Amino acid sequence: MGNVIAGLILLVIAVVGAWQGSALTVGTPRHLGPGMVPLVLSASIALIGVVLVGIGIREGGAYRDRWPLRGPVFILGAAVVFGLAVRPLGLAVAGPLLVIVGAFASEETRWLEVILFALGMTVFCVLLFKYLLSLPIPLAPWLIGY
Repeated sequence: MGNVIAGLILLVIAVVGAWQGSALTVGTPRHLGPGMVPLVLSASIALIGVVLVGIGIREGGAYRDRWPLRGPVFILGAAVVFGLAVRPLGLAVAGPLLVIVGAFASEETRWLEVILFALGMTVFCVLLFKYLLSLPIPLAPWLIGY
């Protein structure tokens, strides 16, 4: 039952994405237009949704009375915490905070791995977004002023 519901949600997301991108020109494979990415992403999401619905119908899955909320709450919470923290605290703090709050979504978290991953991803994101792409993302305004 869970696969069917997840697949239907993905199908709704795909339809909304295709509808919102329908006003954009798609272009050709040789000269891509701005509507190509929404179209391809919507089609990919729809395909995954159809596969999930098919798996759910084939397996007939057992219905759970209660859905676990821990994962969705902490993953959504991590995104919210990042969004609220990135401007005042900078990417150097908001990046690891995102990974650490998201790690609470699982009961099987190994904290040493989470901390190492958080530090590695933060270094990668700083290099990519701040230096390679030159995006105006504050690094640590409370420490170095930018």
